[in-house]
Amino acid sequence: MSPAARPGTLELRDARVRYGPLEALHGVSLAAPAPGLTVLLGRNGSGRTTALRALAGAVPLSGGAVVWDGADVTRLTAHERARRGLCFVPDRQAVFGGLTVRENLDLAGGDVTPALTAYPELRPLLARRAGLLSGGEQRMLALSRALLSRARVVLADEPAQGMSPAVAARTYALLGDLEACVVLAEQRPPPGLRGRAGRAAVAYELRRGEVVFSGELTELGRLPDGGVRPSPAPE
Repeated sequence: MSPAARPGTLELRDARVRYGPLEALHGVSLAAPAPGLTVLLGRNGSGRTTALRALAGAVPLSGGAVVWDGADVTRLTAHERARRGLCFVPDRQAVFGGLTVRENLDLAGGDVTPALTAYPELRPLLARRAGLLSGGEQRMLALSRALLSRARVVLADEPAQGMSPAVAARTYALLGDLEACVVLAEQRPPPGLRGRAGRAAVAYELRRGEVVFSGELTELGRLPDGGVRPSPAPE
């Protein structure tokens, strides 16, 4: 069975997105396996965040389709996709600022202990309003809610933004170990990122709204200008 046919796989098929007169995605196709870890890479303006938002239903397509579990879900709203088990963690406004940390965690339902085990830094902040947290603390809280929701799909835009290197490494390990379809949008390949049981992450590099590379993340190397490219084959 091909990766695109596995149950739970989330896909963009020839997806196009327009912002007014400008087209941000020019027929992008990609497949994120489940369970598995997929990374959308690119500099600002490359289309990586738009692709993630298109998968989440946060922006409409002007062409193409979003396919999940083999079914076309293009017309489903973001709320409908969330009810089906999709959790989207945007790069901004990912928490309810007027609620406390505890109240944010309670929205996911059930025992919050797993979240506080993953991010013990949140424990002394439970009574604080989420809007008063630092950027890194807000990212921890948003991702904790994603962990507690036991989502089938987790989409996260720069999940480690504002975190210390140690907490960022822990975050990527947590995301990589999820039994879910996990899709991350990043400017550069996170160091040491791997999926469950050490499986290599899938990577797509976008430039100016088009996919210019697809393959395993381990195949990518860094360019001096901050971009990425396939690593040269050994001689």
